[in-house]
Amino acid sequence: MNANASLRWRLVRRLLLLQAILLCIAIAAVLAVLIGSGMLLRLESEDNVVNAMREAVERDATGRLQLRPTAELARLRREVPGLWFTARDSAGQSIAEGTVPPEYARIGAALDDVGYARFGWNLGDASADRPTAQLRWIDTPAGRIQVLTGPGGKIPLGRYLAAAALSLAAPTIPLLAIMALATLLATPIVVRRALAGLHKVAAQAAHIDADRRATRLPTDDVPREVLPLVAAINEALVRLDDGYVRQQRFLLDAAHELRTPIAILQTRCELLERDSLGQRLREDVARLATLAEQLLDLQRLRSTAAQRVLLDLGAVAREVVADTAPLALGAGYSLVFDAPPDPCIVQGDRGALQRALTNLIQNAVEYGGRRGQIAVTLHAEGSLDVIDEGDGIPEAERERIFEAFHRLVPGHRGAGLGLHLVQEIARAHGGSVAALAHARGAHLRLRIPLVNGSG
Repeated sequence: MNANASLRWRLVRRLLLLQAILLCIAIAAVLAVLIGSGMLLRLESEDNVVNAMREAVERDATGRLQLRPTAELARLRREVPGLWFTARDSAGQSIAEGTVPPEYARIGAALDDVGYARFGWNLGDASADRPTAQLRWIDTPAGRIQVLTGPGGKIPLGRYLAAAALSLAAPTIPLLAIMALATLLATPIVVRRALAGLHKVAAQAAHIDADRRATRLPTDDVPREVLPLVAAINEALVRLDDGYVRQQRFLLDAAHELRTPIAILQTRCELLERDSLGQRLREDVARLATLAEQLLDLQRLRSTAAQRVLLDLGAVAREVVADTAPLALGAGYSLVFDAPPDPCIVQGDRGALQRALTNLIQNAVEYGGRRGQIAVTLHAEGSLDVIDEGDGIPEAERERIFEAFHRLVPGHRGAGLGLHLVQEIARAHGGSVAALAHARGAHLRLRIPLVNGSG
């Protein structure tokens, strides 16, 4: 069986099996009563005799009643010891076989106007051991004949069980079919309604991630049997949240603590001679300081609530381009900026958006080959493009460059956190960042959703 099979169909199969078992038990109980009482045996014997008489009774040449030796009559004589019956016509002629119980020896003529009758006892009677009999008018080759017969001796077990199965099959099979159909139709509906609360839990669980740590699974409308599982998951989420907060606090404190020794180290490096060794040390310390600031920015972004205000994304971009222009020009680039005339209003953290765009421009300066142009373009729908004319980004690396500590060029002096920080800032603002295909150079697009009505 499939381990992930549907619960509703598991229930359907098991309910059908349970119904079949209960029905078999009920049938067995009915059979036990009929067998214990002998009623089924008597009915089977009487009906067989009556049916045999339909073919066996005939008249001789003088018009008198006689028995024709049919195969069914021979079988009854052979298999039913103590067989007895009487057959009489409306004129009073009669034939008999076996020992007729004295209770029924003289009742035939008195019941000429009765088409069918049974004689004997009811369940629970004190005299339940007295013989039973059946009287019926039937059509035979000898005309209309009144047959009176009783069960006689015992019937073989095989015929007895076959008769019981046939007598119970007619009501049992339709009942079982109705029960199965009702189960097939009702069980999926009942299960679906019973598990409606779990669908809400699953929908809520789908929104749990590192940025929504306070989320808990709802316990309303959850079946009692599943409630311990949901509660255990909520407790696990609490523990994970506590561990995440402790980790973020540690990293934030570590980043803060790194800033002071790095600043001291930078000051001391400035006192070194201006030779190649001193220059390399100053560059290494500068990269270390940048790494510490990027780590600090990441932890600030994850552990503090951003101060979101309405601001013009175009104005923020102009400020960043103006601040980074000396860096780009000093590295041999020309830096151009283009924006639509209308404001692009977003709701965001000004400092975080400035850091994101600054990192994109610094990335272009670092990997643009120190030649050509760096173009910063703001589009009316709120996307910012930064395009350089360097070697570009291989298609296989366009997703991985946003991973923390991933370097496009192995051994490069960058820390591999700049673009990851841009991605985290974009996600915090409900936006995205992506590396797009471009004819020449790298093309990075930062998208920040605009406030309705802007652009």
